[in-house]
Amino acid sequence: MSWQVTHLQISEAEHRARCVALQGHLTAQRLRGVVLFDADYIKYFTGFAFIPTERPMAFLMNAAGERALFVPRLEVEHAESLALIDRVFHYLEYPHDPHPMQILAEHLAEFGITGRVGADSDGYPWILGYRGPELSTLTGLTVEHVRAFVEDQMMIKSPAELALLAESVRWANLAHTLLQRYTAVGLTETEVSERASQAATRAMLDAIGPVYRAQSNTYSGAIAGYRGQIGRNSTIPHALANNLTFQPGDVLVTGASAPVWGYVCELERTMVMGQPSAEVERFFGHMLALQEIAFEALQPGAVCADVDRAVRAYYEQHDLMPYWKHHVGHAIGLRYHEGPFLDIGDTTELRPGMVFTVEPGLYVPGVGASAIRIPCSSLRTVAC
Repeated sequence: MSWQVTHLQISEAEHRARCVALQGHLTAQRLRGVVLFDADYIKYFTGFAFIPTERPMAFLMNAAGERALFVPRLEVEHAESLALIDRVFHYLEYPHDPHPMQILAEHLAEFGITGRVGADSDGYPWILGYRGPELSTLTGLTVEHVRAFVEDQMMIKSPAELALLAESVRWANLAHTLLQRYTAVGLTETEVSERASQAATRAMLDAIGPVYRAQSNTYSGAIAGYRGQIGRNSTIPHALANNLTFQPGDVLVTGASAPVWGYVCELERTMVMGQPSAEVERFFGHMLALQEIAFEALQPGAVCADVDRAVRAYYEQHDLMPYWKHHVGHAIGLRYHEGPFLDIGDTTELRPGMVFTVEPGLYVPGVGASAIRIPCSSLRTVAC
């Protein structure tokens, strides 16, 4: 098998265009610059993928559009070689004297980021044991939150982003096909998941290895598994893997993905060990109908709430609300869960370029030897 893939990443020009759009927002809001601490935001604007830790890191851009990264000493060469920015500022270590935030304050002043500035949070978030002062307290800056603008910008996927998501789906689908092929009574979810994930990853690397980058903090290739959603645990939407052994009659809920330059899909299916019962088939039919209703409602100009309302109307019409647990789906891209959400509480207008998971589910406890969770997650792009 050979794929003629020569370009499989976001270009420097696209990263620059993203920064230009952000700069336009700063100008419109009369902000003197921006500071972003979120690792996914940093990746979105600079292409720099890293493991966030207690050591503060940030993306800086001043009103003139000059871009910089603020990193600990151990990340300097990493940032200089991979990030699409103009400068790299660094500090020695955390915790240290002086505190990294004090060093950041000096660099912000040097970079012309003063007065009113945009930020995704007022200081580095307290993760993995980090503690530090608020940005506004330390610097005297007036911090205006720009997270909503950044999230809105990330909602609309470019053709390059759509291509990366499609590539993710391709290899997730292979991993899931192998998962289904390898699953058998008496085996454990751990051995089957590992076998399918490794085989799919090897095939992916044989096909597109020279241009493939995972850029994921979690996975280095295609993955497929069950997350413990086996038998009676199948009604737990977000269970964890428990090395369970497959038994005859088990309802199985799967999950598959493949990070491709940081972009991920979410593919879920429902399977049964052996012949499904008439009741399982009946609920599965309802689930397919629910998903088709959602697909039909995903139209430009509608709002997210419309999709959820249309789906819930089917639940109510067929007395299925006792088996309802969550909204229809969510956007996806650099993160497994992004906004907006297909929920009655989200009035975001559906626009071309948005990508959603569509995963209505039915959760029926105590059916025979197992319970039933019947979701079916697929990606759907809002097209023109």
